[in-house]
Amino acid sequence: MSVLEDLQSKVGRELGVSDWVEISQDRISNFADVTEDHQFIHIDEEKAKMFTPFGGTIAHGFLTLSLLSRFAETGLPAVKGAKMGMNYGLNKVRFLSPVPRGAKIRGKFVLGSAEEKNPGQLLVSYQITAEIEGASKPAMVAEWLTLLFI
Repeated sequence: MSVLEDLQSKVGRELGVSDWVEISQDRISNFADVTEDHQFIHIDEEKAKMFTPFGGTIAHGFLTLSLLSRFAETGLPAVKGAKMGMNYGLNKVRFLSPVPRGAKIRGKFVLGSAEEKNPGQLLVSYQITAEIEGASKPAMVAEWLTLLFI
């Protein structure tokens, strides 16, 4: 069975779930510094308690999104026969619930599709759900595209 056929046989199936990642205030503040997004809802605990419905600071949505590669390290099994993979982009991202400071999140991967893009290159889509530990609603859902080199 070819790599493409193997992947296509798994479309719609859950491939894995990552380890939990704690979203500490240090992580949020460092992300704010790197992205220059210092909105008070992310960095000022007292102001966030006073002026938001969140009860304190929350992670940037893009911080959650930026953890996709980290989630893949522990939650996505390697594709047998692939020499390497590259981030190809995203088709859809939705931030459904805020991630409060101190929460833990993880990524759940479902294979969306696999097709040959060029000889020796497979375009693979993953449906990612970023779950918040103990919450019924996820932080984020996304369709992530990866280009695999076979």
